[in-house]
Parts: sequence; C-alpha cells; structure tokens
Amino acid sequence: MFRALLSALALTLTAGCTRDDVAYPSLAHRTAEDRGFAEPEAPPPVPITADPKLDTAIAEIGDRLTAAGKAFDAGAARARSLAARARGARSGSEAWIAAQVSLAELDSARADTSAAATDANQLALDRAAAQGGDYPALTALNGRAQTLLKAQGATITELNAGLMP
Repeated sequence: MFRALLSALALTLTAGCTRDDVAYPSLAHRTAEDRGFAEPEAPPPVPITADPKLDTAIAEIGDRLTAAGKAFDAGAARARSLAARARGARSGSEAWIAAQVSLAELDSARADTSAAATDANQLALDRAAAQGGDYPALTALNGRAQTLLKAQGATITELNAGLMP
C-alpha cells in the first residue's frame, strides 16, 4: 500500500515537471473590450428623390389593380348568387355547373390582380437591385396588391366551400 502511494506521488510530481509546448491565447486585457456592445447610430435616412418613370409605372399598375378589383367584385356578386342557388344541389346539376363556371371566371379575374401584383413586385425588386432605397408609393402599391389578392383568395375559398357536398 505504501509503495502504491509512493509511486502515485512520484507520478504526480513528474507530471508537473512536463513541459507544454502548445501556445494558448493571452488572458490579458484587450482594447476591444473597452468598446462595449451598444449598437452604432443609424445613418440618417437618404432623402427620397422623385422618379417620374417609376411614378408612371406605379400609376399604370394601380389602374390595372383598380380595374381587376372592379371586375372581380362584379364576378363575385354573380358567383355568390349562383352559389346560393346551387347550395344543396347535387354535383353535376345545372345550378352546380353554373356556379362552378362562375367560380372559374372569378379565378380568371383574380389572375389579372395577380399579374398586376407581380408587376408591382418586379418594380420593387428592380429598385432594390439598383439600390434605389425605399419608395413609399411603391411600398403602398405592393401592400394594396397583396391585400387585394388575399381578400380575393378568401372570397373564392368561401364560395368553393359553399359548393362542397
């Protein structure tokens, strides 16, 4: 037992005398540690300059959205009426087919809205690629297009659900 204790002590003492050649980073204070972690101040906003070509494109797409919205609303009124008549009718009946056709026309009207929304989104992508910055009229147009698409999609879903057996 004494020998085992003596050899363990000798082994421990010898291990302390070994040399470590691995270079470890210093734990000394660095100047970067004095800087802190606060966010830097944001640069002042870049003033928005008018872009007549972009304004013309925005107006044209806005007109297309308005026209597509009116066409969709007219089609939705017709589709609601036909869907109400077809509610409870069997699949394949005259009333059901007329409601399905009106829903297909409604989908086509929504495609016009989707095309205008895609064009508005492309304008925003082109402006971002050119690093043109935010353009409030374009942002508003994109928001309007997305809102219109979402509302039209909800209308179509609602009418379709009413025709399901």
